[in-house]
Amino acid sequence: MENISQYTAQVLDHFQNPRNVGEIENADGLGIIGDPECGDHVRVWIKVDDERIADISFKCVGCPAAIAASSAFTEIVRGMHVDDAVEVGDEEVEKALGRLPDAKRHCSLLAPEAFFGAVMDYVVRSTRRDDGEK
Repeated sequence: MENISQYTAQVLDHFQNPRNVGEIENADGLGIIGDPECGDHVRVWIKVDDERIADISFKCVGCPAAIAASSAFTEIVRGMHVDDAVEVGDEEVEKALGRLPDAKRHCSLLAPEAFFGAVMDYVVRSTRRDDGEK
């Protein structure tokens, strides 16, 4: 069992009350990332409106740090322009959480990487729509 006393109040809050959990039906993009070393797995769904992140959600199978970092990330990028949102990385996630233990710092990368995949999926889908493909 993991020792949760190593986590900040912000990490525990996001872990115990994660924001933006679930799937988005008819999402504009979906990104998936997994860390084979620790077993964490994150999926991120996005809806884009006028090049802004209109909606974002995630599902995470992982440790408290992975869940908390994914929750915090979705709060950070919601409403941002896509170009700005893809620049958000682990430093902003860790800042929002106060800090993560050294052994868990890699968890702050999971949601941004899955999000980048969702944005790439959105771009591909948009290009196909613009080209008249189905």
